[in-house]
Amino acid sequence: MEKGIIRIKDKEFKPYLPAQELARVIDDLAQRINRDYAGKSPILLPVLNGAFIFAADLVKKITLPCRISLVKMSSYEGTQSTNKVQDLIGLQESIEGEDVIIIEDIVDTGVTMAHMLETLKDKKPASVAICSLFFKPDKFTKDYAVQYIGKSIPNDFVVGYGFDYDGFGRNLPDIYSLVE
Repeated sequence: MEKGIIRIKDKEFKPYLPAQELARVIDDLAQRINRDYAGKSPILLPVLNGAFIFAADLVKKITLPCRISLVKMSSYEGTQSTNKVQDLIGLQESIEGEDVIIIEDIVDTGVTMAHMLETLKDKKPASVAICSLFFKPDKFTKDYAVQYIGKSIPNDFVVGYGFDYDGFGRNLPDIYSLVE
């Protein structure tokens, strides 16, 4: 194996983004949210499972008074999006009249987030913004805005820092991309 290449199950992955660069991206996102929501108390909605590490690091840097409510949605099997969204754990509290920031690990096709935005609209929040660590513009098929993008990336499959391949690799501190 090439230097830095790791194996997860039946696939090989190469280094893509080190933890130090991820920390800089997260600092920038937190500063932007702190500035844009100054004087407000948003509800933060991290989307599990993938966003849990990103969300934990991000919320530690958000200095605003805020509440956190976890939601769990999924549209992946293996390395492919199924384009079917499963609500696994829903929002349990009222968000009516509240500013909401969805914290997502990645927006690629946009299907999962479109479903979530539709679900939240019925709950009458004052505003909804999306904060995504990664965005795949070449794969995005929807027409909503992602207000806070940590980094736009090509259509590569990534693992580490919460991203997984069939449940494995989430615990890696760096990001790796699939070797094709």
